[in-house]
Amino acid sequence: MKAHSFETQSSITPTKALEFLKEGNQRFVNNLKISRNLLQQANETRDGQWPFAVILSCIDSRTSAELIFDQGLGDVFSIRIAGNVVNTDIIGSLEFACKIAGSKLIVVLGHTSCGAIKGACDHVEMGNLTDLLAKIQPAVYQENTVSEPQKRNSKNADFVENVTDINIKRSVKTILNRSYILEQMVEKGEIAIIGAKHHLDSGVVDFFEDTWIHNKSSVEVHMA
Repeated sequence: MKAHSFETQSSITPTKALEFLKEGNQRFVNNLKISRNLLQQANETRDGQWPFAVILSCIDSRTSAELIFDQGLGDVFSIRIAGNVVNTDIIGSLEFACKIAGSKLIVVLGHTSCGAIKGACDHVEMGNLTDLLAKIQPAVYQENTVSEPQKRNSKNADFVENVTDINIKRSVKTILNRSYILEQMVEKGEIAIIGAKHHLDSGVVDFFEDTWIHNKSSVEVHMA
């Protein structure tokens, strides 16, 4: 399979980009990955790149975006940071990927049993990690289904997964809140944003349809 070109990238809609990722994840789950000549793709993209999507995911070694979505060289931008949190540098990278390089879809990808989420649930403080985990703390406080203090920690798997989901959705909203460029692109239908969660045990990626932001009305709902 060839790498994407300017022409193929230009023909892809945000909805089609999402379909590509869903289809790729199905191949990954069923161990049916597409046969690719990676050296050929490297040669095809040496003078330029046209990724159709940008994926903000965790640094976890088990959740490589290219692998779990069965994509090749030049197909997706991959931004990785513990806990898939958002900061100014992440926003800038997303703006580059979409406004400059032409990507059509932003995916905020969390995963099960996330160490960063567990650290935030336990209020860990250690060096520079303290500031990173502080970005997840709002999701910990927002979780309101577990009331017993002794169960609001990493030992409670349900609590951890609830916080994970909240953190994903908060990151989606933060991207819109902090980037006028991306907000305008979504309103014009040029790009879309969605949150998703990778299940480490099965390989399945669940896309959160309630975070699908693709036009002006959906932006207004999520910015409210």
